[in-house]
Amino acid sequence: MIPRLGVNIDHVATLRQARGEDYPSVVDAAQVSLSNGADQITIHLREDRRHIQDTDVETVRLVTKRFGKPLNLEMGVNPEIVEIAIASTPEWICLVPEKRQEKTTEGGLDLLDDANFIRIEEAVKKLKSSIKDVKISLFLEAKIEVLIRATQLNIDAVEIHTGEYARVFANGDDVGRYIEQYKAAKEFLTNNKIATHAGHGLTEESVVPLLESKIFEEYNIGHWIICHALFNGLSNTVKNLKSIFEAHPLK
Repeated sequence: MIPRLGVNIDHVATLRQARGEDYPSVVDAAQVSLSNGADQITIHLREDRRHIQDTDVETVRLVTKRFGKPLNLEMGVNPEIVEIAIASTPEWICLVPEKRQEKTTEGGLDLLDDANFIRIEEAVKKLKSSIKDVKISLFLEAKIEVLIRATQLNIDAVEIHTGEYARVFANGDDVGRYIEQYKAAKEFLTNNKIATHAGHGLTEESVVPLLESKIFEEYNIGHWIICHALFNGLSNTVKNLKSIFEAHPLK
């Protein structure tokens, strides 16, 4: 089995929003990505709408349906966003934390805070009861105490936040302790029948040790893909990255 590659196209929208134009097109980005090996499209509809807009969810959803591939909608638990998710019926929803002042998602959901846990639990229940066959993942740190709380929720996967790993890798430092931490998380989640995904800060280079370790079933990569595509083209970037995934089957 080949690990799945989810292409996050948020930063195509970031470039569009910088000038308030109708280009570059997230629809075109989704089509090119899926045509060149992406297994799903990931978009994050933030409460502050800093990149992906409500209409993007509708139009990108049409693309993924046409290709017969999943849409992975990242979102917080804001009630308005929950209703948009219900209307768009994505195959996957990844619940993530949001802070207005952050440049990008800075860490995993805080499941140890009881009030926050209840909000997430309520969102999971509503989404599961409102969208037929939807699968839900939580964006979390690979800490066992957090993962234990995750098992108390009706979820299908955990997406491990790989941001710190990616920074350490970029500095040329040893990432062995992260690999071991991720392996422990994988074992725990597998024993609880929860899938293990990964995302945040990953590049063509930093994803390789993770692929070699055969830990994760799915990777969601966005910022690096869009940046690399500026010089190499989106089709080539996705195609080359997918070939690396194909060279590292899980079994």
